[in-house]
Amino acid sequence: MEDLRDDRDSWSMENCSVARAMDIVGSRSTILILREALLGTRRFDDFVHRVGVGEPAMAARLKDMVAAGLLERIPYREPGQRTRHEYQLTRKGHELLPVITALRNWGDTWSADEAGPGILATHHHCGEPVRAVLRCAAGHDIESGDIDITAGPGLIRRN
Repeated sequence: MEDLRDDRDSWSMENCSVARAMDIVGSRSTILILREALLGTRRFDDFVHRVGVGEPAMAARLKDMVAAGLLERIPYREPGQRTRHEYQLTRKGHELLPVITALRNWGDTWSADEAGPGILATHHHCGEPVRAVLRCAAGHDIESGDIDITAGPGLIRRN
């Protein structure tokens, strides 16, 4: 199979999955909201407090994330209060766990202060640290030099 990196100018990035994913999750606040949702945060005021953005920005970002299918709004009502909404991750949102884990792993290695990372993620059953890894469908661990880039069904070739 031809490795597409050898002739980068022959193909277009118009149908790039990375670019499209960044259109959805590419802002700092979106990633931090995902972090919080994965940690169990569900209510608007808690997101505002824990992510550290203002209410108008949070409302806009949550609306965008619901529209993108990452979160769903679930109505709830405290006794004597008006109906409000909390936010739950959808399957699409949950599937970003490896992305958030990889960012945390990278940050723990390259940007944590001298004291070390602020939180540790460990496997509930054995207590060992959780790491994001690249693995092929056959179960082999992959290093960056072990990846070939080939044409997919949506590749757009330039003339």
